[in-house]
This record gives sequence, structure tokens and C-alpha cells, in this order.
Amino acid sequence: MTENPAFDLTIIGGGPGGYVAAVRAAQLGLKTACVEMEPRLGGVCLNKGCIPSKALLDSSEYYHLAAHDLAAHGIKIGKVGLDLKTMMARKEQVVTDLTTNVQKLLEGHKVEIVHGRARVAGPGKVIVAGEGKAEREIATRNILLATGSTPIALPGLAFDGERIVTSTEALSFDEVPKHLGIVGGGYIGLELGSVWLRLGAKVTVIEMLPKIGTGLDSQVARTLDRILKKQGLALRLNTRVVEAVNSGRNVKVTVQQEEQRETLVFDKLLVSVGRRPLTAGLGLEELGVKLDPKNGQVLVDEKYETNVPGIFAIGDLIAGPMLAHKASAEGIAAVERMAGRHGEVNYDTIPSVIYTWPEVASVGLTEQQVREREIPHCVGSYPFTGAGRARCMGETDGFVKLIAHAKTDRILGVHIIGPRAADMIAECVLAMEFGASSEDIARTVHGHPTFAEALQEAAMAVRKCAIYGS
Repeated sequence: MTENPAFDLTIIGGGPGGYVAAVRAAQLGLKTACVEMEPRLGGVCLNKGCIPSKALLDSSEYYHLAAHDLAAHGIKIGKVGLDLKTMMARKEQVVTDLTTNVQKLLEGHKVEIVHGRARVAGPGKVIVAGEGKAEREIATRNILLATGSTPIALPGLAFDGERIVTSTEALSFDEVPKHLGIVGGGYIGLELGSVWLRLGAKVTVIEMLPKIGTGLDSQVARTLDRILKKQGLALRLNTRVVEAVNSGRNVKVTVQQEEQRETLVFDKLLVSVGRRPLTAGLGLEELGVKLDPKNGQVLVDEKYETNVPGIFAIGDLIAGPMLAHKASAEGIAAVERMAGRHGEVNYDTIPSVIYTWPEVASVGLTEQQVREREIPHCVGSYPFTGAGRARCMGETDGFVKLIAHAKTDRILGVHIIGPRAADMIAECVLAMEFGASSEDIARTVHGHPTFAEALQEAAMAVRKCAIYGS
């Protein structure tokens, strides 16, 4: 590394981990550069994931409400039509607005934005290659890797971008598929399946495990399974995909359940079985940066530093859930440590959300995990059928489930399936971050009528368990 590097920190990747880290670094007085290989900042989340999918989820929800639910409210609008081109244009405008804001945010903090493909040539040295431009060498004190992840491809299901697709293509279909097949019952498959189901497609989800939403509390997963089936989503569980063949007009998919095989035919096949760290081309192997041989994740210490001094990694590149808000939190913690401050991430209080309808949100341990660890516990739950606000809106599916330690009453986990669960979980995250008990939530006055009252009622149910039993 040169004695007087041009930058204190160079970040490779301009997604939620990278750009948030860049802003925090600039606030702490570090001269910072952010290298992004795509034309727009924001990474997969803003451009091809979180944001466009939520835009389509909202638009498709409005369409479904207009077509099926408004009449019950006494609203007559006649036959509802779909203008998919306008819906897609709105999605693109949302993405453009947000990515433009990210660029302005970095520019406002004097972060130098460098477009091109980066590789680490050594400690303190980043080489950036741009199309039609000479390579640029950046001398830097520290390097933060925040390049995110890429979809996993399965043998026999190679992506062709036309019939066998990733979530990227599934966000931009130019017409509604007659029959959409989805391999994988995780949050990506369920969310995109919900979008196209609402817009008129027949949707079949193929999952090799016995339940959808791997990692969900089992009671929540069963409820989500029931609700999605009621909405019309076909779920093929305990089913393995053997191969998929693009015939030009459709995709023929061979599936196997136990010893029985059959062929399913789809217009499109979305393969969403997970993602892997995007480390190709960074030069990590040549530098001796240690990777986990099982999954390719970059190994880091408590400061997010690799075994090579001065090279750090965050987000989807390292262990933990592949979530945008987890990457952002790690980016802040990593640069605070570089600046000599105390920065950390509490991995026990990272929320997760599935944006189906109803939404699913959770934080902390599931009931199964608590039982496996033999933790004495109390469980309280409350259905949205008992919440006045849910009744008024006609959104009574689901419940709130709160798990607390039987002796200390400290909250161990909260799991919500129901309307606006994505927003309700924030109160639970804050409560766990401060070590709150179920009694703290039970005694906190909640507005009436609100969905959050269901959380208060669930906490009261936990108190009954703690007082009288377990």
C-alpha cells in the first residue's frame, strides 16, 4: 500500500450495504470512493429485487382489490382492465427515483462514485475496468467488499432468460403467463407468485421441503400455506424438480415426489432456490482471502475484516440472512470500527418479512428453536379476528405469536402473519433490542383501533402463562 493513499476507504458495490457504508464513512471524515459495475447505484435490491418487487406487489394488490373486493365495500366500478405496460412503467419510475436519490446522497457527502468492474490487486490497491476506458488504479487505506449475491442455478434448469428465468426476468414479463411455475417456496418465489397470481396467472410452486417459507415458525408456515392455497396458489411440497426443457413454446418440467414422476407444462419457469455470494472476478483467491468451502462466503472477524489486513466484507458475501437491512447495518458497523468507534450488529434482532398478503414478519427465535434449546418459555397468541381495525378493513386472516422466557419474561421471539405485519414487527425489534419483557408490551397503551392491539393482546396472553403455569 502506498504511504499516502488517495482514499481512506474504497467500497466495491453500491447496494444497500455499500452505499450506506459510504455515507457513514463520509460522516466520520473518511475520504471514500464507491465502485459500482452497473450504470445505476442501489445494487440488486433497488434495481432488481426489493424495490421493484414491492412496487409490483402494491400495484397487483390494487388490481386485485378493484377486481374482487371493492364491491363488498359498496364501491361499483364495472369491469376492471389490466394495463401491464403502464404498471411496469410505474415500477421502473419508482426504481429510477430511488436510485437517483442514492446517487445524490453519495454526491452530497462527497463520496467519489466510480463506475466499472473492480478487482482487488492487493492490500490497498483496487483496479477498476470500465467499458471503453483505460483501467484505473485506486490507492486506498481500506477496502470494503459489498458486491452482494447472484441467483443459484440448478443442474438441469439452466437459465435462458426467456422461459427458464431468474427473479430479474420475472419482474419484467411483457404479458401475464397463463401458467407460471416456480421452483422454490422461499420469500422470492412466494412474493413473485403472488404478483402474477393476482394479475391472472395460474401459479404452481414446487418445493422439495415439506413446508414453504423455510425458517418460519411452523404454525405461521402452516397458516400461510392454507391462506395462499385459498387464494389459488398451487403448492407442490416434498417435490423435486428433475429437469426442465424449453420447447420454444413452453417449458416441460419433470418432477418427482417419492418414487412417482410426472411432467408439468408451464409458459414460464422461475427458479428461485436461493442466492450465492458474488465473489467472481474480485481476485480474492489470488490474494489468499479465506472463503467458506461449503458455500463460498467470505470469512470475517468481529470487525468484518478478512484474514488479509485492510480488506473487509459485509452483506450477502458473509454469513447470515441475505437481507438488505442486515447489509446496511453491517456496513455502518464496519466503517465505525475502521474509524476507531464501537460498531456492532445484534443478529438476534434482525427482522425478516415476506410480502405476501397477508404479510409475514418475524424476529428472534421460533417456538421450534426454543423447544430444541430446552428454554423454559411461555407462548401467547392473538388472532386478527379479534382486532377491531382488522374487522373494519375485512383483513382478519392471521395472528400474532409472542414467545417469552418463562422465568424472566424476556421476549425471545415474535411472529406475525397478518395485515401490515411488516410495519408491526418494528415495535417487536425495538422491544427485543432493549431487552423488554412481554409485560412491558402488555402494559404499553396501544392506540385503538389498530392492528398493533393484537400484539398487546398476545403479550397479555403470555402474562397469563407466566402467572399461572409453565
